[in-house]
Amino acid sequence: MEFKYHVPVMLQPCIDGLNIKPDGVYVDVTFGGGGHSKEILKHLGPEGRLIAFDQDPDAQVNIPADDRFIFIDQNFGFLKNNLRLKGFKAVDGILADLGVSSHQFDVPERGFSIRFNANLDMRMDPNGTLTAADVLNTYSEEKLHKIFGIYGEVKNAKSLARAIVTARLDHPFTDIDGFKTAVSEYIPKGKENKYLAQVFQALRIEVNAEISVLENFLQQAAEVLKPGGHLVVMSYHSLEDRPVKNFMAKGKFYGEVEKDFFGNQQKPFNVITRKAIMASDEEIARNNRARSAKLRIAEKI
Repeated sequence: MEFKYHVPVMLQPCIDGLNIKPDGVYVDVTFGGGGHSKEILKHLGPEGRLIAFDQDPDAQVNIPADDRFIFIDQNFGFLKNNLRLKGFKAVDGILADLGVSSHQFDVPERGFSIRFNANLDMRMDPNGTLTAADVLNTYSEEKLHKIFGIYGEVKNAKSLARAIVTARLDHPFTDIDGFKTAVSEYIPKGKENKYLAQVFQALRIEVNAEISVLENFLQQAAEVLKPGGHLVVMSYHSLEDRPVKNFMAKGKFYGEVEKDFFGNQQKPFNVITRKAIMASDEEIARNNRARSAKLRIAEKI
């Protein structure tokens, strides 16, 4: 079965950022349609290796027939342990494209898109236990308020949370259309799509624990990269970009960089990109997904 995945965003800047050595070991932690992986393989010699992660079973139809390629059907939050299981303690470069693939939005039953009616699912890993319906039906008003406010930057998050808690008393949420109908009076007129996209983003991030997974990944990336190895991360909204920027610059997500007794900075990376790399106007014209992408590159000290 053929699936249409998204066109890889900023392909050449990602490849340049990895600084690929032909005999090196590289990791693509967000395989998806395999666009970035296939380009990495072109730069590897016979001794080079590429390990790719993806927890979405649909991604496996894109696996290339290449002896240098190893596929791991796991969430990249378990980077370090899975690399060790495959016999790799250290690698030369890691790429993460944090965008949700177009394919996931285009398959109605996955429940990611506001365009179709489907079950409120949103699990990246179909074996995950938490669904969007679970979040809407079981979370407290306070917790829902926090999720919509922080993860979705929804302006009326408090009143939306109250409306959800009230509506579910009569009818528990099961599908997307039912949810949209229940909260319709809280959706700003003329901004329906943007508002619902923010609400759905918040639900998706919560269901998949995306922020904690990202933080775990960044910490593990610092442990498994060889000195001089490159970390290349592409994010699509500030919730992802902020921890990436902070960790690359300071080795932590909050506060200032740690210093030793002599005043030397204690951090795992040197930042290569002082400012995030953005897609060109030409690429954005060809691929709208590139519009919000921010690419950051750091080198392991």
